[in-house]
Parts: sequence; structure tokens; C-alpha cells
Amino acid sequence: MIQLYYDPSTASMVPHIVLEEIGVPYQRVLVDRMQNAHKSPDYLRLNPNGLIPLLVDGDLVLYETAAICLHLCDTHPQATLAPPLASIERAHFYKWLMWLTNTLQATLIMYFYSDRFVAPGNAAGAAEVKAQAEIKVGGMLDQLDAELARHGGPWFIGEKYSALDAYVLTLCRWTRNFQSPAARTRPHLGPYLQRVLARPAVLRVFEAEQLAQPWV
Repeated sequence: MIQLYYDPSTASMVPHIVLEEIGVPYQRVLVDRMQNAHKSPDYLRLNPNGLIPLLVDGDLVLYETAAICLHLCDTHPQATLAPPLASIERAHFYKWLMWLTNTLQATLIMYFYSDRFVAPGNAAGAAEVKAQAEIKVGGMLDQLDAELARHGGPWFIGEKYSALDAYVLTLCRWTRNFQSPAARTRPHLGPYLQRVLARPAVLRVFEAEQLAQPWV
């Protein structure tokens, strides 16, 4: 059985939603960051980076959120959570998946963990990193909003729901307490996030992770 190593409200929410959308049996394995479980010797043997999520699928041990999503899409094509291979739509799917993990998520990490990017004790420097990251994320949220406006479809790549929607929802949720306008305030992004939240698979994940309102 597939095992998903997760911690509530982290990037593991993305494959968590994907697994629920696919509908195959899987086991959730809690990695409690508050107890530094992600830095334990046992976990580091599986993922030497000490990051969440992690997926175990038979003999395969896989980390990196985007890689896990691609693996699940490719091994469960009946769920149609990614466009057909070698299609133009698939190329754009790859583009946005990499943008979400390498651009938006990476900048959000700078916002939430700004102290990691300055010398120890440099509180002013950390505050500046955080402020600049928030500004940059704002522009990226505008880019997501513009893409939804461009094609006018209900889901992020148009008419078909995909694994990207789980990723967009998860990262947009992280902006809910920003001082600057959160993702939900954008004219196209806000209603879109509510559509994603209304999906039964997504609701099951939020309930399983015991997350309090507001969700976005």
C-alpha cells in the first residue's frame, strides 16, 4: 500500500489531495514537525533533506512534492489528473508545476523562514527578506489570477481539473494571513479557490488534517 508521510498544512497537502482524487487505498503517516520528527534518524534515512512530504510506493521511496505528484499522475492515468503525454497541454502542465514548486513555493519559504537567509541574530535582515518576499508573492498571485482570467475555465489549466489545482490551492492557502492582500481577494483566484475547496476529495483532506477555518 502507498504510504504518504505528511504533516498538516504543509506541502504534503498537495499529494494528499491527489491521492484522495485518485481514490486508491493509501496510508497516512504523520511526521510531527513540532516534535522534530522530520529530523529524526529514521526519517532522514528516507529523506536526507529532512523535508515533508515523502511517498513510499512499494520499493520506491520518493521525495519532492512535484515528483510525487507526477508519479501519482503517471501511475494512475485513469484519474486523468494530468493532460496526455507529449501534448501541448502536458508541456504547459509541466511549466506550471515547476513554476509552483520552484518559484512561488520557494518565495513563500523565504517569507515564512526568512531567518534562514541571513546571518544568525540578524533580525532586521530577516524582516527585510520577509517583506520583500511578500511583495514578490503578491506579483505571483496576480500572475495566477491573470492566467485564470486568460482562459476563463473553471480550473487552473482550463476545463479539466488536474493535480495543479491541488498545488495552487495549497500555496494560495499559505497567504491567508498576509498583511498584503491574500490570494482569496483576487477577482478570479478567489472564486476559483472556493471551487477547489468544494470538491469532496479536498474536503476529506481538510477534515483528515483537522484544519480550522478559514481555510484560505
